Amino acid sequence: MNRLAEAPTPATTAARGVSVEFEHVHQSFLHGDRPVRVLDDFNLHIEPSEFVAIVGPSGCGKTTALGMVGNLLRPRSGSVRIDGTEVTPGSNDAAFLFARDALLPWRSVRNNVELGMEVRGVSKVERRERADAWLRRVRLHEFADSDVLHLSQGMRQRVAIARTLVQSPRVLLMDEPFAALDAQTRAIQQEEFIRLWESERPTVIFVTHDLEEAILLADRVILMASRPGRMVCDMKIELERPRQQEMRRSSDLFKSYYQEMSERLRAEVDLAEQSMMDESQDA
Repeated sequence: MNRLAEAPTPATTAARGVSVEFEHVHQSFLHGDRPVRVLDDFNLHIEPSEFVAIVGPSGCGKTTALGMVGNLLRPRSGSVRIDGTEVTPGSNDAAFLFARDALLPWRSVRNNVELGMEVRGVSKVERRERADAWLRRVRLHEFADSDVLHLSQGMRQRVAIARTLVQSPRVLLMDEPFAALDAQTRAIQQEEFIRLWESERPTVIFVTHDLEEAILLADRVILMASRPGRMVCDMKIELERPRQQEMRRSSDLFKSYYQEMSERLRAEVDLAEQSMMDESQDA
């Protein structure tokens, strides 16, 4: 069976997320006095509540694509839509979760979780109720009044997850959110996050360099070509949920996904390295 040719199907669980669509998106930036193409005719449709991971060489436009959904930048041409409506200045349907937690050290754990709601004008009483409920869900309620500087990195990232999900985003944009963690903590956080996502079901676009992580977490894995970024593989992941770390070793299906995609990814990395060498010689 050629899984690369399979079309994605809508999520079967009751959806809370919304669709995201890139249509003929082109993006470029100036490097010195010449333009550098970052995305080249990029097309991607994501179903409501689908979890899509994007993997590719550095510089292939993964984070640029997230920024367009999150209303941080506009495409040079083409369109980016959330729930059928083009992303425009003022759009706030999407929330970010980054590799670094970006917690405010002068605020307590609870006050960090409340931050986004405070900015949006949610009442003090409601902010506290919702923050405390999410701190219980990430098992940090005993640390609600603590100084975030005294938390472990894994605990800090759980605070960041609570701060993001407490706002009930329809689309969650994740840019290597577990990359800064050690291997053991990262594995724990991956399973913790999947548990929370399965209960909330926002649409997720997850950028990572870790192919195993992408396979373990996502409904679909998108492989990107070296610059200019474009999709070279769209693979549906049919591993049963809930997923556990043991699947990396025990599942033959997991191993087949990994082998098939790692060969494609290796080829794209080689192309990216050769392109960088050619550009250096031309300069």
